[in-house]
Amino acid sequence: MPIIPVIVEQHAEEAAFLWLLRDDAASDPHYSLSDLAKLDNRVEAHLDGLRIAGDEGWETCKATLAFEDAGELFTAAVSAFESGNERRIRDIVDAGGTDPELSRGIISALGWLPYPQSERFVIDFCSSEVPELGRIGVAAFAVHRQDPGIILNDGLSSPDLFLLARTLKAIGELGKTELAGTTKDHLNDEDENCRFWAAWSSAVLGHMTGVPALLKTSEGEGPFSERACIAALRRMSVGEGHDWHRAILEKPRLQRIALIGAGAIGDPGLIPWLIEHMSVPEIARLAGESFSMITGIDLAYEDLEVEWPEGFEAGPSENPEDEDVEMDPDEDFPWPEPKLIQEWWQKNKSNFKSGVRYLCGKPILEEQCRHVLKYGYQRQRAAAALELAMMRPGQPLFNVKAPGFRQQTVLGLK
Repeated sequence: MPIIPVIVEQHAEEAAFLWLLRDDAASDPHYSLSDLAKLDNRVEAHLDGLRIAGDEGWETCKATLAFEDAGELFTAAVSAFESGNERRIRDIVDAGGTDPELSRGIISALGWLPYPQSERFVIDFCSSEVPELGRIGVAAFAVHRQDPGIILNDGLSSPDLFLLARTLKAIGELGKTELAGTTKDHLNDEDENCRFWAAWSSAVLGHMTGVPALLKTSEGEGPFSERACIAALRRMSVGEGHDWHRAILEKPRLQRIALIGAGAIGDPGLIPWLIEHMSVPEIARLAGESFSMITGIDLAYEDLEVEWPEGFEAGPSENPEDEDVEMDPDEDFPWPEPKLIQEWWQKNKSNFKSGVRYLCGKPILEEQCRHVLKYGYQRQRAAAALELAMMRPGQPLFNVKAPGFRQQTVLGLK
């Protein structure tokens, strides 16, 4: 069968574009595992087209590396690793191995391949004297939830802060309880990445020692504030969560964190407070998200949403003189209709018990978390995975961002 160059180019372009979509979808409040698997199957179909094209498929992928984009790097990396060709792999490393953003494509490619197929490349990366490549190797082990053994010890002793931070994160992801003491040693590190991931892993591994550091991070304005808030409150008791929440309410600048925290606390007693804040455009969608996290109600499906409020703007405007270019952090959340939601709550609140932590409509127990892992949306699934890991320290954190078709197999859905 003749190879048609324009078709091969389309396969490369579509695979890269769809990877970018799935990269966002993995954390999207509207995507379920089924949705993610369908998108991943589309990515795989275009990768198949490149596989069929053979050497021409690789040459087409190689040419796209000039775009310096993580999606193109992912596509080319899958082709290179599957070929086993050392020259091609060097091209991939040269193109993005030392760039944190671009290397995400390489890590994703190693995670996309079945572990037996990617194992030798992962080990090679970990054996490199270049710390950026070692970080790729540790990340790939973690993505597959495979224990790298003493390689983690090497990462913990590395002077490279990016490699150290990724190793600290991997300890929590892999459930390495025997290294929990090491994470405590980094709770006061000067480096923000290392400090956060040490505290996060400590909490995931069942310890309260990282919680104060997480709470402190959540009250800052750094990149880890929301994630720190969620990890801390899912580690804490309901009473401790409420104590924190009451204190946070006295700090207006932390209103967003208070709303996110309410969803992580999971107590239906906070729902009237959430409904009250659904009338404030700047935070309405976030309040709706936490409401859904507790109750499991899909606002769009249940017709409990409204259109974008007239006159309200969020994210970059079309005014060229506007210096605010930050994206709308809540753009994927539906707009809640407070009146309708209040009516729903009045009819259904007897099904909930204050003082009990809920996730998607039911108390947080192992059975419910496993159900949410199968049928919830991605943000809910991430919460369920975190709860399960904290229930059973030493158990790897379920990877809700792994290829959807692989997750479905692990969860017995196919």
